[in-house]
Amino acid sequence: MSNAVIVMVSLAGGTYVLKAFGPLLLSNDRSLPLWLKRFATLIPTPLLAALVMTSTITNDDQIVVDARIAGVVAAIIALSKRVPFVFVVIIAAAVTALWRLVIG
Repeated sequence: MSNAVIVMVSLAGGTYVLKAFGPLLLSNDRSLPLWLKRFATLIPTPLLAALVMTSTITNDDQIVVDARIAGVVAAIIALSKRVPFVFVVIIAAAVTALWRLVIG
């Protein structure tokens, strides 16, 4: 096995152990403070948005403006109109494909 595989397996195992033993050691009698519960429910949205934008506008440590941005904009518009998520993905893919076909 290569060093990379050993590192990945070790990290996966460590993550599993931490997630498994946390509730066992702390028991289920403890509850989080209300401010921390609110914070924990709000954090995933901006993190996902940052990940999407980083994946969309960067390529090999350079900012790139291409068809992916049109797809993300189309997805944002579709989401704001409350379109079901499956259709949001289809719309974003179609806009991206059309942009690449027309613009290049």
